[in-house]
Amino acid sequence: MNAMSYLAGAAQIAGVALGAPVVIGLTRQVRARLEGRVGAGVGQPWRDLRKQLRKQQITPHGTTAIFTAAPAFLAGTTLLIIAVVPLVATGSPLDPVADLFAIVGLLFLGTVALTLAGIDTGTSFGGMGASREITIAALVEPTILLAVFALSIPAGSSNLGAIVTHTIDNPANAVSLPAVLAFVALVVVIVAETGRLPVDNPATHLEVTMLHEAMVLEYAGPRLAVVEWASGMRLTLLLALLANLFLPWGIAGGDPGALEVGVGILAIGAKVAVLAALLAGAEVFLAKLRLFRVPELLAGSFLLALLAVTVANFFSQA
Repeated sequence: MNAMSYLAGAAQIAGVALGAPVVIGLTRQVRARLEGRVGAGVGQPWRDLRKQLRKQQITPHGTTAIFTAAPAFLAGTTLLIIAVVPLVATGSPLDPVADLFAIVGLLFLGTVALTLAGIDTGTSFGGMGASREITIAALVEPTILLAVFALSIPAGSSNLGAIVTHTIDNPANAVSLPAVLAFVALVVVIVAETGRLPVDNPATHLEVTMLHEAMVLEYAGPRLAVVEWASGMRLTLLLALLANLFLPWGIAGGDPGALEVGVGILAIGAKVAVLAALLAGAEVFLAKLRLFRVPELLAGSFLLALLAVTVANFFSQA
């Protein structure tokens, strides 16, 4: 492990942290263009964050330390995942601890923190949004585990760096039946985890349909900025993981050089931009599902992930 490995780790943290608002802006701009609108520009989320950071800090009466700490906890767990997972290079200093179960656990901890904050406000909307969010999370997190576990069977390891390396060494695995099933399952749960259509509409504040927004209605000022920033980082992180698990080409290997790190940064940036644009483009042609139909969609993705594990296990024994 050389100095460039540490540079690669720092680059992926800085890239996701600084690029997350740009990814959100890109999705909004693509959607606006496809809907025939001009759009506010890719940099508008950064301007929104700057405006929120300048506002007064407001704490609702009756809330506890849970409400105060939840934004920082959400952002902290997300940054920890970003530091661990292989985005720019597989030989980062924290690569040995990039275990599938630890990553999914950290994702769920961030969701639980925001859910508890929604309950802590004592409002009907906060409790409603928290109830809906935890119902979706109960189906999303196991599906992520199963889908990535299907990829770990041929790799012989639940370490994400080992899975990515195995896919690079065996390109045929990226288009195998277990990989295709796992990919479809992951796409569905990423949409649900990040609150995108058809599970949730990030552009609405209609009380009857809100999921994520209902939990953060009481936030304002700097805390709201942290929540929105962390949500953007989670979307960017999950898109980057999706790209590297199934299309890992361009990522730097162990003991990378400066050129390899540069290529890795450009590659993951391009892949995330393409996936974000495709996600936003698909949303234009989708309508939001009724709330009671969402568990059916997520149960279907769970079955696909379970089928992917079964097929991968069968192939490994054949």
